[in-house]
Amino acid sequence: MARLLLRHLASRATTRARVPHSLESIRRLLDRPCFPQRLSSLPLRRVLHLRVPGATELRPARLYIPHGRVRGVVLFMHGGGFVHCGLNSHHGICCRLARASGAAVLSYDYRLAPEHRFPAAVEDCRAALAWLAGEAWRWGGRVAVAGDSAGGNLAAVLALLARDGDGPDLAMQLLYYPSLYGARDVPSRQTYGHGYMLTTRLLEWYAQQYVRTPDDLRDPLVAPIFAPSLSGVAPAVIVPAECDPLHDEGTGYAEALRAVGVPATVRCFPGTIHGYLNLYSIMPWGKAAIRFGGRQLRAAFADSRARP
Repeated sequence: MARLLLRHLASRATTRARVPHSLESIRRLLDRPCFPQRLSSLPLRRVLHLRVPGATELRPARLYIPHGRVRGVVLFMHGGGFVHCGLNSHHGICCRLARASGAAVLSYDYRLAPEHRFPAAVEDCRAALAWLAGEAWRWGGRVAVAGDSAGGNLAAVLALLARDGDGPDLAMQLLYYPSLYGARDVPSRQTYGHGYMLTTRLLEWYAQQYVRTPDDLRDPLVAPIFAPSLSGVAPAVIVPAECDPLHDEGTGYAEALRAVGVPATVRCFPGTIHGYLNLYSIMPWGKAAIRFGGRQLRAAFADSRARP
């Protein structure tokens, strides 16, 4: 399936690939939804366009509210290598996640690199989570974090910070094909480093845009696997892509969490490539992965309410 999809995408992009793009044009190109936004929003009660605190200013955000009794709220951080994508590219994903989870989902537009390097995105997301925790009483009081790729990294980082008292008690962290290892190598970077959309060379380029120095790649706020301890972080649900240089980072992180007693569920859909959530309109596993994450969030919020 991955090979067929890649050939399809390559055939559509042949003429575009010959034309160099500026970073600004790349961002415009990649911050587009894969499905009409109005149609994605139809099954929801409301989609609110907000300005939410960041570290230095109010930042754009969208709040997705499903029908029925809303149980919990999720801070969702989009992927894009910390460099591109945004509220539009992940609109349909957040619509579906809100509907599947029964929770409100706040999609947040953190500052992007290279104009704003690490730790700008972390600081923005930390400020947004603090604000959301103060508003969570509207949806039952419990909060979770979620994200894909670079957004999965930020979600895992927020879980570490929350564990250390710099954030609310989290019901769950939902990580789709996250980047978590920084300078630590894993076999999948070689196995799937070429020919599967995301390459090891592109990973290196994203890192160069995001970090200030090579030493940052060993900072737990860039690479959570380097945290002195993972004990006590929020339960994790990790959804890696099978044919992805980051595959072993997701599975390895789950093993590291389990080793210190943190519940960690892994679900890998066969034949998937990095970024497949954004292809949910043409790739059935994308829809399935969103539904799976939504069910896990629904269960986590229900379990949170059941605790004394």
